[in-house]
Amino acid sequence: MSLPLHLMRHADQVAFARLPAGEEPGWDWRSGPLASITYTDSETSVVCAFASVPTGVVVQGPLTAFEIAGPLDFTMVGVLSGLLEPLARQGISILALSTFDTDWILVDTARSEDAQATWKRTGNTVAPARLTGGAS
Repeated sequence: MSLPLHLMRHADQVAFARLPAGEEPGWDWRSGPLASITYTDSETSVVCAFASVPTGVVVQGPLTAFEIAGPLDFTMVGVLSGLLEPLARQGISILALSTFDTDWILVDTARSEDAQATWKRTGNTVAPARLTGGAS
């Protein structure tokens, strides 16, 4: 994908939590800018607001969520690879998720500024998901 993309950086940090196979989260996991639950034969994975994960749960994070402005047509090829290859060259680890309309890239918050700078250097734009200030 060679066209510049617009990414929206979400302020609320997210977590990537792991539970045993078949286990349901015992907390409100539907919070945050992105909430997702995935079941496999070997684990249950949960993406939710970092602040909502209880102590004792195996978790990766805090992570910063970047949403690719969409909707992205399913026939678009190379969207994620164009954004992820420059991060890989910088040694920035990610978690990528897709919804029906768009893709999400989760980056360790400690490396989120590096990811944002990398995307900007490669011609993409990154802006806050919600502008703050002004009238509500």
